[in-house]
Amino acid sequence: MQRMTYLFIFGLGYSAKWIRAEAESAGYIVEGTGRGGTVSFDDDAAVTAALARASHVLSSVPPDGESDPVLDRYGAQLDHTWLGYLSSTGVYGDAGGAWVDESAPTGHGRRSARAEMDGRWLDRGARVFRLPGIYGPGRSAFDRIREGRAKRIDMPGQVFSRVHVADIARGVIAGFVAPPGAYNLADDLPCSQNRLIEEACAIMDAPLPPLQSLEEANLSPMARGFYAENRRVANGKAKRVLGWRPQYPDYRSGLRGIAES
Repeated sequence: MQRMTYLFIFGLGYSAKWIRAEAESAGYIVEGTGRGGTVSFDDDAAVTAALARASHVLSSVPPDGESDPVLDRYGAQLDHTWLGYLSSTGVYGDAGGAWVDESAPTGHGRRSARAEMDGRWLDRGARVFRLPGIYGPGRSAFDRIREGRAKRIDMPGQVFSRVHVADIARGVIAGFVAPPGAYNLADDLPCSQNRLIEEACAIMDAPLPPLQSLEEANLSPMARGFYAENRRVANGKAKRVLGWRPQYPDYRSGLRGIAES
């Protein structure tokens, strides 16, 4: 017999572990694959048994090349009323700094595989949570500054959206009673990466990294791709439909929350 409050998570990574904690606080029994999980992704029998118990199934597993490991291996068993998928706002591609919401076209950016998997989960009736830059304890500007990895890039007009990991967890749990569809979980104040680094340095009383051109910064191909797109992500649908309100509505409150914790 299915338990009505049983969540199974494919891929217990950074964000999914916060979701697990939030779900357990709400009374859900949670199992999952990945580091810290209770089930091996490659153990077909164990995963099959867990899926049979689950009322809610969430995947945070990213594409592997041009495929989705979860859908390709276990898709035939995903007939649950509630399916969720952690996607990326990278599916919108470059918007030249303009605002994008869930009605914006997808699939024309650098994350074409992600956009395709996003669509496959939507076709299955999933709640697809599109996430911008994720930060939180142990994964923030503070860590990059301490490790000497923080950069300030001279790119006027470049903006990014971001979201605190705690707000992702709350958004997903709010999605348990929401209709299928895509939801942007982003804070209220997109800004440049430079402003984020400057605020973190001020809180830490640390010197600012030098302002560099993109070429001088010697970024990895992945990081250069991050700067190749410019957009502001609107969160109105998540607020309206999920009743979601970010606890950390901007980078300042988010950074202060991390510092205080």
